[in-house]
Amino acid sequence: MTSRLPPLNPLRAFEATARRGSVSAAARELSVTHGAISHQIRALEVALDVTLFERGAKRLKLTSEGALLLPAVTQAFGEIAAATAQMKRPATSGELSITCVPALFSFWIVPRLNSFTDQFPGVRLKLKASNDPAHLHSSDVDVCILYGDGNWPDAWTRLWSNLELFPVASPTLLNSRPLRSIRDLEDHVLLHGDDDGREWNTWLSAANAIDLPRRQQHFMGDARFSTEAAVHGQGIALGDTITASNLIARGELVVPFDLSVTANDSFYVACRPAMRTTPIVRVFIEWMFATLEADQLAKPQTSARTLIRSRRA
Repeated sequence: MTSRLPPLNPLRAFEATARRGSVSAAARELSVTHGAISHQIRALEVALDVTLFERGAKRLKLTSEGALLLPAVTQAFGEIAAATAQMKRPATSGELSITCVPALFSFWIVPRLNSFTDQFPGVRLKLKASNDPAHLHSSDVDVCILYGDGNWPDAWTRLWSNLELFPVASPTLLNSRPLRSIRDLEDHVLLHGDDDGREWNTWLSAANAIDLPRRQQHFMGDARFSTEAAVHGQGIALGDTITASNLIARGELVVPFDLSVTANDSFYVACRPAMRTTPIVRVFIEWMFATLEADQLAKPQTSARTLIRSRRA
């Protein structure tokens, strides 16, 4: 099998040139001469009997054969880099780089982070708020916690939690402008998270109010911002069973309607397959699931919505 593989150095030259867009940039990255890169690419083309770049333009452009080869080469180098990092990294110490959905990062992970650092004091966390699945293929990121459909090619994924969505509002806002019926939503600003309105559409549909006039709406770009806006009395947001739970428990948000719907997407833990078996990654993923399970076991029998309903009765 190895005899059918192209030589490593020409593959490195090809990958760097394709990624950087020029031979000169690739030469600087690999600390070799312009001529050396050109020679390596030509050697690879001869070995494969194909042309990999369309030459003559200011910026090199991949041929169809080059475009076919590049993803496989990029993934292979990524796997080698990950395995090398795994060998050099102590079992449960060192830096762990994580990207996380902003709302989950702010409202769920940060309040519970001390329990992880107490268990693993040798782990230095590097956290970034992001819901961009492109980080799954970045060698600078070890684990991603994403909100989506879980369909991310060439990545290990595991469902972390499904979500139930329901309207949430500041008690101060509802004291000044009550929500006695779903139709009263017409007099409030509807706050959208990181979608185009489909989640509110789903909830209103379930409430038989899809035709409700929406006089004012704000699209906040992320559920963290729509939730924070709701806390500050700026309108009515859709909260969920994970990120809004602490705010509801503290009384910063209330749930005016006893109706929830299943969210279109879910939270997933994901990473590159090679990183999944890394001890430092494994312990973080196990902590995520164990902490979620403990939270669910600790939930009171009476929900916030039942309490709100009983206070109004």
